[in-house]
Amino acid sequence: MFVTTGSRLRLVRLRMAGFANPFARGDDGGLFDDYDEFVPDTIPQPGPFLAGLSVLTGDDHLAFHRLTRELFEERGVYDMTFNYNLARLNLDTRHPDAGYRYAREQLDPTALVADGDPSNADDSCHRAASRRLDDSFPTGELSVLRAEFTPTTPFCPQCHTLAIGSFRAWNGLADRHEYDLVRVRAHPMHHKSESINEELAAMEAAYLETGDTSVSVEAGDVDGGTDDGMAPGETGMDGMYDQSTDRQRDVDAPF
Repeated sequence: MFVTTGSRLRLVRLRMAGFANPFARGDDGGLFDDYDEFVPDTIPQPGPFLAGLSVLTGDDHLAFHRLTRELFEERGVYDMTFNYNLARLNLDTRHPDAGYRYAREQLDPTALVADGDPSNADDSCHRAASRRLDDSFPTGELSVLRAEFTPTTPFCPQCHTLAIGSFRAWNGLADRHEYDLVRVRAHPMHHKSESINEELAAMEAAYLETGDTSVSVEAGDVDGGTDDGMAPGETGMDGMYDQSTDRQRDVDAPF
């Protein structure tokens, strides 16, 4: 820090015992749980997107989250504020209410294109999905995982980018897990969750139709969207979420 002595400035280096640099690599100073520990007090509580479903806990949660770490590493899904794999946010004890929670559901593919309750806005994109669904996915019930992302703050500027990147990582590498589809939503505590979730639902419908996670949602496909496909007012990261999931990991353009 800088302090004044008369009219001169001198730099004083203060060593603060017990203070850990959140951007430093190496020893984490005990700030992180382990990937083999399920600690309910340092992960977010399930939100409305997971309500009434079978929420993963214990070994089930740990197994999928360890796989998530691998997939996010491969696709470059990183929290740029803390400079670490997004999966590690669940382990960061400084942010006990942030990260991902998961829940299982079963979906009948025919229900995704059938008429339904119009009050269910979250599934409206599914009901409008193409009837070519069975060309891309096996008949019978789809094995589906819901993933709800809670960012560190209601105004997290990366929420949109990280949620889109997560969707593309999980579904672009679907051969690495047991689910036909991983549905992703941002927790409503984020101030732009509605527009982010509308885009995610549209991408989900496009993926169910084509089997391609790299499909971009056009501006007119999501109410309130912008010409570059971002949530209104969102600042992107060099177009990283517009990259095909079939690419090798690129530091400048992950996902």
